[in-house]
Amino acid sequence: MSRTLFAKVWDAHIVEQLPEGPALLYVDLHLVHEVTSPQAFEGLRRAGRQVRRPALTVATVDHNVPTGERRAPITDPIAARQLDALAANAAEFGLELFDLESPQQGIVHVIGPELGLTQPGMVIVCGDSHTATHGAFGALALGIGTSEVEHVLATQCLVCARPATMEAHVTGSLADGVTAKDLILALIGRIGTAGATGHVIEYTGTAIRALSMEERMTVCNMSIEGGARAGLDASGVEPQVTWGTSPGMVTPVTGRVPSPGDFPTEAERRAVARALEYMGLAPGTSLEGLPVDRVFLGSCTNARIEDLRAAARVVRGDGRRHVAPGVRAMVVPGSQQVKAQAEREGLDRVFLEAGFEWRNSGCSMCLGMNADMLQSGERCASTSNRNFEGRQGRGGRTHLMSPPMAAAAALAGRIVDIRSWAPAAS
Repeated sequence: MSRTLFAKVWDAHIVEQLPEGPALLYVDLHLVHEVTSPQAFEGLRRAGRQVRRPALTVATVDHNVPTGERRAPITDPIAARQLDALAANAAEFGLELFDLESPQQGIVHVIGPELGLTQPGMVIVCGDSHTATHGAFGALALGIGTSEVEHVLATQCLVCARPATMEAHVTGSLADGVTAKDLILALIGRIGTAGATGHVIEYTGTAIRALSMEERMTVCNMSIEGGARAGLDASGVEPQVTWGTSPGMVTPVTGRVPSPGDFPTEAERRAVARALEYMGLAPGTSLEGLPVDRVFLGSCTNARIEDLRAAARVVRGDGRRHVAPGVRAMVVPGSQQVKAQAEREGLDRVFLEAGFEWRNSGCSMCLGMNADMLQSGERCASTSNRNFEGRQGRGGRTHLMSPPMAAAAALAGRIVDIRSWAPAAS
């Protein structure tokens, strides 16, 4: 009987099947960053333990790093303490660290594949929920908590219950103006944010096979936000925009904000009403034409070189495009290597000449770190992965979309349909 890829990887990494149900899995690669690791290292120190396999643990700073001038002192005291702690812990326990001075520094889920650390058939863990990104390479990639980070550091193993598997079969091909980000948002919108709870998703079908590796990373990155229980025809997917406070609250850009009364259960109606109040939107509002204050091009979802190229093509246009008055737009590459590649291609000049800010790598506004955050009431077109209340700054209102859609929103000063807007402006 044939086995899924998940089953093959899982079975190959079982150290011991525990009698109470979970398995003890061997971990091939442990990725560490500054936010979820300090307590784990302190736990090792108190117990007098060392890191079991230092060569299989790689650290980077990303979540809380400033993305502006790197030679200046870090003004955020929490960020400074976290970065200093990771540097000290990496030195004490003999770990490789990509710090702010390293040309390989970047978002952990960008540099793993970029540096060749991520490989097919691996079990990869990281104290970050979007570790699923590495699944694009045929790895079993799991986000873990701080206590589990300590356990993996000490033993190079993880205690884990075997999840169920789920197939997302995507046929057809993506239409012009539609991206992998739109595909995964449409999938989450169909199934909901709890659709894949307890499951590992395997993506199949002609539409998935046609995606580049970076596009597959985008799909896997956002798998943590939902899932799929049924097939989908990619040719029917339009550019997507979220209207609420979860990735599942999404509609095609041509759609309108729903009413609480459109939903079947009282719990759903309450959640929608709360989301609309937070987002400052009324039922029936058209998303196309909605004004924006900020634009964020970045995150582990959409800050790789292909994403920046796609956004730059929109910005380049006829050479006279510029960020709309009153809009602040920033581009934050996913790694310093992505930044360097973009600069070699002249993408930085495209963005800068159009009025975008060109930053250093980091998680940045994806989770509202340091100065890269929204002010209360500001509306943002964002290429990140989560639009939760306060995610990009207390009171900030986030609309998730693809890089071309976000770039177009920056230039237009409002949410636009990239399919009809781009040809008219080029």
